[in-house]
Amino acid sequence: MKNRKRNRLAGYDYSQDNLYFVTSCVQDMICSFGEVIDQKMLLNENGLIAQKQWYWLGEQYSYLKLHAFVVMPNHIHGIIEINRNHLSKQKIKSLSQLMGAYKTTTSKQIHLSDNLSFAWKRSFHDHIIRNEQSFENISNYIDNNPKKWNEDKFCEG
Repeated sequence: MKNRKRNRLAGYDYSQDNLYFVTSCVQDMICSFGEVIDQKMLLNENGLIAQKQWYWLGEQYSYLKLHAFVVMPNHIHGIIEINRNHLSKQKIKSLSQLMGAYKTTTSKQIHLSDNLSFAWKRSFHDHIIRNEQSFENISNYIDNNPKKWNEDKFCEG
């Protein structure tokens, strides 16, 4: 594993208050969550689970605010905000721990629905959002993702 690429910014505390853009893909880029028809994402049962578990994450951790989010046929994009606000001693999970909770609970729910072959790709992509313009650009990208599916690098076809 020595040659494995580092996924996170070295020395950065991913549990600190900030906005994070995340992308997580299905193993082997299998279209497990539904399909795009007429530039709209139509979620199947697995896609509904992926969507439900995203919102569960926000309910589970009071210091999270969830912004733009989309489930695509073989991946998800979302913006997570960690904001301690007025919390004093609550332990804050890192972005990796939060994504681990999301992916684990989503996989478990999908497996319980008899899709035992479902798996996420290892790790996830993140981008630290550093200003309002970046936030707007990424939010627009997420919102418009289904409309641009045929141009998407994750599109299998």
